[in-house]
Amino acid sequence: MPGKEIDLDAEIGYQFSRSGGKGGQHVNKVETSVELRFDVGASRQLTARQKARIHKRLANRINQEGVLVLKASDSRSQKANKEAVRKRFYALIRQALKEPKKRIKTKPGKAAIERRLQAKKRRSAKKFQRRKGGWENE
Repeated sequence: MPGKEIDLDAEIGYQFSRSGGKGGQHVNKVETSVELRFDVGASRQLTARQKARIHKRLANRINQEGVLVLKASDSRSQKANKEAVRKRFYALIRQALKEPKKRIKTKPGKAAIERRLQAKKRRSAKKFQRRKGGWENE
């Protein structure tokens, strides 16, 4: 997915319901809670590799049917909740499809190797002196 943005709006389904919590009459009659549903397996925009990557990275958010479900009910407005859940969805997809950077192997510098060897020699000498009669054998 490097360089190009995937447009999955046509494959996203929305379901609206009444939000819970405070609000009195407003919350009881207005369906402001938004549930975004995206069937990962049925997507035509994603490659098989991308689908597998999404399944692996977002396994805890995908239900038994292979549908990614996100819910938003933060705002009193259905439109705001819809936009919020849509932004969260795209952020999740981008994060799931991001390739991890390859680790570049490094080796210790000469000074670090020298310090390690000197420390080993000091430790060896200290242990040698602890031996029975070790200080007399030098």
